[in-house]
Amino acid sequence: MNAFWIILTGILVATTAGWLGCFLVLRKMSMVGDAISHAVLPGIAIAFIISGSTANIPMLIGAASIGLFATFFIETLNKKGRLQSDASIGIVFTLLFAIGVVIINVFATNVHIDQECVLYGEIAYVPLDTWIAGGGQNLGPRAIWILGAVFLIVLFTIIIGYKGLFITTFDPDYAKAIGISTTFWHYLLMGLVSLTTVVAFESVGAILVVAFIIVPAATAYLLTNNLKIMLIFSAIVGIIASIGGYYFAVVLNASIAGAMTVVLGLLFAVVFIRFRIRRQI
Repeated sequence: MNAFWIILTGILVATTAGWLGCFLVLRKMSMVGDAISHAVLPGIAIAFIISGSTANIPMLIGAASIGLFATFFIETLNKKGRLQSDASIGIVFTLLFAIGVVIINVFATNVHIDQECVLYGEIAYVPLDTWIAGGGQNLGPRAIWILGAVFLIVLFTIIIGYKGLFITTFDPDYAKAIGISTTFWHYLLMGLVSLTTVVAFESVGAILVVAFIIVPAATAYLLTNNLKIMLIFSAIVGIIASIGGYYFAVVLNASIAGAMTVVLGLLFAVVFIRFRIRRQI
């Protein structure tokens, strides 16, 4: 049963992150997820200082708040400061992460909270943190319920807001001309990326979250020019990596998150090589 919960966790994260990653890849903002996963550290540190505990809810609120601030900071540097997107992401990522490290070193030296325990979760521990109902009924891992809710939020948003996301991704000037707010859709997308990253990295680790945001979308991008097909392909790649990565880790007795990431890389390599050969022919 533990294998089922671990694989399901990977599938929920891979599908949700992969869908958002498709829009990030097309907007040339792939590394935003990586920036957010590191930039939230000061939010977690401040949440601990205010609440005095390492409970999940205060930590998630603090991390999500700083995640949204990070996206706003990146956009401000990019638009107002006229910096390139990669430079803006690099500045925000390193600055906020460094602030978080300093806050922790000064105010939380005697508490088990550091950049390693905050940023690198362990997917194998997901089945251990269960949600016990009032009557003592075991409802399964808490992470599944949280990630499932985020999955539904992202799915609902993409279905309802597909037109807005599509137009602002491919032709923002045309979107402005017909009265569609590019700013609204940008921050909605960044908000979803922040939410997904913050919720997922506690369970699966920041490295796997970033891999699930970028690699399935990049793989799907090589296979099709149709956005709807790209969204489907990215989900399929993530599902294959979740299932294959788990059993790969079991065979090697290795890190499950690491094995899933390796499988993602292998899938991308196979598609990339096949794509390049077909293009050359």
